[in-house]
Amino acid sequence: MSSTPPTPVSSDNTSDTSDTSDTSETTSVTSSAPARPWAAVLSLAGATFCVVTTEMLPVGLLTALGDGLRVSAGTAGLALTLPGLVAAVTAPLLPVAVRRADRRRVLCALLLLLAAADLLSALAPGIVVLLAARALVGVCIGGVWAVAAGLAVRLVPAASVARATSVVFSGIAVASVLGVPAGTFLGEAAGWRWAFVAPAGLAVAVAAALAAALPPLPAERPVSLRELGALAASPRLRRGLLAIGLLVTGHFAAYTYVRPVLERVPGLGPGQIGPLLLGYGLVGVVGTFVAGALAARDPRRTFCSLTVALASVMALLVPAQGSPPASAGLLLVWGFLYGGVSVSAQTWLSAAVPRSAREAASALVAGLFNTAIALGAFTGGRLSDTLGPTAPLLLAATLSLTALPTHPPDSAG
Repeated sequence: MSSTPPTPVSSDNTSDTSDTSDTSETTSVTSSAPARPWAAVLSLAGATFCVVTTEMLPVGLLTALGDGLRVSAGTAGLALTLPGLVAAVTAPLLPVAVRRADRRRVLCALLLLLAAADLLSALAPGIVVLLAARALVGVCIGGVWAVAAGLAVRLVPAASVARATSVVFSGIAVASVLGVPAGTFLGEAAGWRWAFVAPAGLAVAVAAALAAALPPLPAERPVSLRELGALAASPRLRRGLLAIGLLVTGHFAAYTYVRPVLERVPGLGPGQIGPLLLGYGLVGVVGTFVAGALAARDPRRTFCSLTVALASVMALLVPAQGSPPASAGLLLVWGFLYGGVSVSAQTWLSAAVPRSAREAASALVAGLFNTAIALGAFTGGRLSDTLGPTAPLLLAATLSLTALPTHPPDSAG
């Protein structure tokens, strides 16, 4: 098994973040290659699927949650907001907390904690207990993304890293396509409490799969708060993080409230919107793998192209509201393009930072993503309420274009 990062065609791997590596602290580690590397990669995809499904599950259960716990829908909505905020804090701090712990054991522990949090959610007698359980979910989300996002490079040969990274990140889109709708269906059929029991069982199964499929994965080096601060302060990495933050904030400002936009399109009723959103998720899976292949050759250019294309699509959705075919087509293109954002960002980071800083960089991005999700959803809601449902689309297009000049240059110079 090759333990070297994917080879980029640009010179991003000569990043000035190299000065953040504290060679005196670097620990030489070895890990045996998994007997079945793709089983190991699929187990990581299962972990990302679990955390995203559990994170987004309340979206389809808000009314039932509010009725069952005797709170308003807005209060029940905290079950969705809180995990993202906790994950934003946990993602950069958990690698510091676990330091030298074997990453296989860390992931297994996080999946078992996720199962416990889901069971506590199912048994919650009131909103306070539910929110405490959802805070634990946030710990799991941040931890899994911080640790799992950069592990593909340690599991498969260098030539297969881009495809393996795409598989890991496909858990996001598959959760949107299968996990969340299945949980919503179960909640409608058997009650919202059973909708939390099912992912608890799945999390236990994935923890067992991780234990069986992953090899020992000792920390390549302990992550410190000093290293996180140094990475965040690096000019080139800071520009890249800003670009990612602007793009993701804009996306969630618009996508969280895309349903009201579609409802204003003549001829698009609830019977058509549901399948369209399902199609959005399906093409997102395809986009993850296409962008992963392109990012393996030039991650910076791939991410930059996605930024321009997403800005164009979201802006065009405003005048396209009078045409159902145009609106539907643009929504599907949007899904395809956004499916490539996470994998291209992660691939770029693997090329832009030293090997010893990969996990720290992944932790920063995981925290940034969750912060951007919460900020985007909040900002989009305020704009939608005050200026109408198309305002978040225009904000998203503007933020995406604003992100373009922040992309790091091809060379460190």
